[in-house]
Amino acid sequence: MENIEMNKKAVWMLVHWDPFKLGKDGYDTETADVVAALQGIDNPSDLAKVIQNVYEHSFEQWIPFEECVEMARKLIAIKFEAKCII
Repeated sequence: MENIEMNKKAVWMLVHWDPFKLGKDGYDTETADVVAALQGIDNPSDLAKVIQNVYEHSFEQWIPFEECVEMARKLIAIKFEAKCII
């Protein structure tokens, strides 16, 4: 899987997550920020912190860290699959 395909899968995953029930078009900026961070982060806890901060900054609402870790694990799994690390 190429980087472009990985990004598409990660975007799809984040769009369908919809943590604040805004609909799939409500998170364009946040999705882009998280996918960009995914490029350089392999640790689920580190990525979860980024996810939590990005969404909190945009919406002034807090997402429980456990939910962010769960999403981070899914995203990193997509990344590892793309790089054939699994």
